[in-house]
Amino acid sequence: MRNLLQSSNSTAIEDGGGGISGYSHRLYGWLLECHGFWHNSALIFASAAFVLYLAFQAKRSYRKLSIGRSYIINSYYGIVWSVSLLNLAWCALQTWECTPGKESAWNILSLFTTSGMLFLEVSLIAFLLQGNYATGLDALARTFAISGLVVCVDIFLKAIYVFGFGIPIFIENEDQAHPVKWGLWVLHKLLLTAVYGLILFMYHSKWRERLPARPAFHKYVVIMFSINAAALFACGLTGNGAGFGFWLYDTTVICYHAFYLPLLYVTFLADFFQEDDLNLENVYYSEMKDAGFFDADWD
Repeated sequence: MRNLLQSSNSTAIEDGGGGISGYSHRLYGWLLECHGFWHNSALIFASAAFVLYLAFQAKRSYRKLSIGRSYIINSYYGIVWSVSLLNLAWCALQTWECTPGKESAWNILSLFTTSGMLFLEVSLIAFLLQGNYATGLDALARTFAISGLVVCVDIFLKAIYVFGFGIPIFIENEDQAHPVKWGLWVLHKLLLTAVYGLILFMYHSKWRERLPARPAFHKYVVIMFSINAAALFACGLTGNGAGFGFWLYDTTVICYHAFYLPLLYVTFLADFFQEDDLNLENVYYSEMKDAGFFDADWD
């Protein structure tokens, strides 16, 4: 009987040790495998920090949304929340990309995450091209209809590439450069770079009055043009087998998934939640004056 008890205790200790060891191994793999510690940790911590910020501000934001009653801001805030949670899952599950049997799950998660972020990009571009903050259900329906159409086409094409032709557009692997895959990404980044470049041109032309006068929007366009231009250059290099190109592309992916949503929030939503209506009007007037939009009145 004593031997049986000793044997049972020994087995329990071994199982517990094995459980701890298994947990440590999974944690090690979660943070270090696939792309490495710095890549995984930068994505996880940045995306988690933004979701926590949204959570801490949720009560105050809900109160402001209830008072403001802006259909566009309310809808946009809800979409930002949804995409932020998707992006957090994408960042936290990086090991799926390198795990056998998880390729389909990773492709589906990547497809919906990137499409959600693209929806935010396209809708904000639509707001920019409308010249100012749009209001009303008509503006909301028009903007989201355009964004939804673009994103549906994007999802359809990417789904055909991934699940129809087996092109691994969401699998980052510099050792197996896929010319068709990088060619598709070159086309994707070229379109985005061209759109942001066109908006930048408008800001420095006689058509600048058609765009919002706020410098924050101009800075947003400059940043997005720069990151898409860098990604375009990186995809072109990687498609030709250059190792530096893959490193640069990976850097742009980290920057995009870690910082795009906070950038969008600061550009489009932060003032709405942080300023009173009167103060907000004063801020906009001051920014327009600094941008030189009232210089003609003094001539």
